[in-house]
Amino acid sequence: MLAKSAKLSLALLLGAGICAAQRSEAVAKANQPDATQINCAGFYTDSKVGGEAYVVSGEESLNKLTFSNGDYVYINRGMNQGVREGDLFSVVRPETDPDKVSWFKWQPKLVKAMGQSYADLGQLKVIKVQPKTATAQVVFSCGPIQRGDTILQYQPRPVGPFKDPVKFDHFAPVSGKPVAMVVTSKDWAQSVGQGDTVYVNLGTAQGVKVGDYFRIFKYQGSRAEIAPTAKGYQYKIYGFGSTPQAYEWNDLPREILGEGIVLNVSKNSSTVLVTYTKSEVYAGDYVEIE
Repeated sequence: MLAKSAKLSLALLLGAGICAAQRSEAVAKANQPDATQINCAGFYTDSKVGGEAYVVSGEESLNKLTFSNGDYVYINRGMNQGVREGDLFSVVRPETDPDKVSWFKWQPKLVKAMGQSYADLGQLKVIKVQPKTATAQVVFSCGPIQRGDTILQYQPRPVGPFKDPVKFDHFAPVSGKPVAMVVTSKDWAQSVGQGDTVYVNLGTAQGVKVGDYFRIFKYQGSRAEIAPTAKGYQYKIYGFGSTPQAYEWNDLPREILGEGIVLNVSKNSSTVLVTYTKSEVYAGDYVEIE
């Protein structure tokens, strides 16, 4: 009987240990950005990007308008340009907002200052090289790749682990570091949440680097007149009751909405993955370097 009890206790201990290890592994995985979040985030830059190297076509081009994971494509770079089998390339495409909607007062000017928007489309691995061209396979896909898309020498995007959301400071004091705005987001959405990508108007010129964290916040009665924080929002549009006077944005504490990690950075902009939010983040909300 004692032997059976000992075996049962040992089995329970082993089971508990395995469960704890699995939970620990799951937490670690949750605190680490995945490949899609990192490599499909897109970016803004005011510098020239490629233009001379591009996708020419691909296999089954009579039947295919676009190419995706596993497909073979042809690029206009070969042995004469130093391309070798096994080389990796990133595929990008310049983008513009098809609707041209301004979500807050200064958005068009800030977008222009950040530069051109580029979508990450995927990665290619060179399989066969000819003198002036090469055949490559799409080994990672973010979206449909088409003829004329720009290819760039692949550069890894190392990013550290996320901060623990439990340690999020709801009432964090002002950091005193540069302040900017959530200028726009991936796919030009008005509002975003945890796991989404936004672009802010701070970059290497302001000391930002990959792995930095931005704190996202808004003012009550914001200086930026966006839908949820338009002037008079709290006093005229929603809510009950009133006060003898309407308080201005600098009379009340700021509201901290969340935080995000820098995935990519250029001179005047940063690509930021929102790692935690307690409420929706809107284009026109503010950020500061933590």
